[in-house]
Amino acid sequence: MQAEKKHTLAEYFNSNWESYLSGDHKPLRYEQYKAVNAICACRTEKLGIDYYACEECGEVKAIYHNCKNRFCPTCSWGDTVKWAEKLKSQMLDLPHRHVVCTLPHKLIPLIKANGKHLLNILFKTAADTFQDWALHKHNIKLGIISVLHTFGEKKDSHYHVHMIVSWGGISNETDELYKIKGDFVKHSFLANKFRCKFEDLLFEMFDKDTLVHDFKNKISFKSYLKSINQKQWVIHLEPSIPTPEAVIRYIGRYSKRACISEYKITSIEGEFISFSYKDYKTIDTEGKPVVRELRLHYTDFFPRLLQHVPLPYFRLVRYYGLYSTKNTIKEEYLNKSTETDNQEEVFESPFVCTFCNKKRVYLETIFDYRKTRTNKKQTTNLEYNPWLDLDRA
Repeated sequence: MQAEKKHTLAEYFNSNWESYLSGDHKPLRYEQYKAVNAICACRTEKLGIDYYACEECGEVKAIYHNCKNRFCPTCSWGDTVKWAEKLKSQMLDLPHRHVVCTLPHKLIPLIKANGKHLLNILFKTAADTFQDWALHKHNIKLGIISVLHTFGEKKDSHYHVHMIVSWGGISNETDELYKIKGDFVKHSFLANKFRCKFEDLLFEMFDKDTLVHDFKNKISFKSYLKSINQKQWVIHLEPSIPTPEAVIRYIGRYSKRACISEYKITSIEGEFISFSYKDYKTIDTEGKPVVRELRLHYTDFFPRLLQHVPLPYFRLVRYYGLYSTKNTIKEEYLNKSTETDNQEEVFESPFVCTFCNKKRVYLETIFDYRKTRTNKKQTTNLEYNPWLDLDRA
């Protein structure tokens, strides 16, 4: 169970968004305006309220509509829980590893100038790196689930892909399930392979003149990449996790989470907001990153946060190898465990009466009750409830 939220993004937006828009700010994309409006309207009367009632005791339950925006922290959490639960039965009955492939920070200006084109390359090269390694090392086909993150702990730009990689797959020789023994891999080899693949496609874009840049010529472009490659590119592999349930519990939900969790917002004081983050450069006595707090004015926080609003129609979660839609995995190779997640979020069913434990029936829907009221055909023989006609403004 998660801790109780102290603050919400909607609270901060409602207090400071108009002031931000009236001042000097960077141009906003349509998707960014849409995301802010969705977050502020989510679970309010603006999107509508469904009323259900118990036929036994007359208890009335108000169910607020959600915005379903990908950037909304509340909606994305519920979607992630459903996604994770569904995913378990579609994964191979093998250990899996959490892998993170990160692009150097010096590439950030180029990524921002080219948007989805370089992010597509990041997805492709990260997955290809492990698929090629598995093919040549073990002659198997892997299953990979990739999730893009464009943000770091402080919500600044930090482009990386989280991957859930099956630590084994299906043998190309025998067509049987094959488990990789041990966790050892040569990190430097994989990191160099990832870098080379990414740079090859980057050069291809440069040669085709499809790369947005301000380099004078190919020599200056090569010099730019050489300066980046003075440090090895980063690929991080966690130890293998034995079951799909444990994989999803440990990393599945984290990978697909929204940019900021409202549980991390520690305070909202007028024009300032504070949130906690993990400082991975400082480790405590237990070997864990130290948790710190960052306080920002809305003029700094809003652009820092909204730069991570997804591009329209851009898929943040992708599937490769055996987990792509093009492949069909034999039923006997899939995870069949019925293991339950003790950390599973417990949701109260809004359709069951908390007193009688009987199914509630639909009464009506209200959209922005101060302006419009919509009554649908009732499916109940409940007596008229005068409380529903009160002015709720």
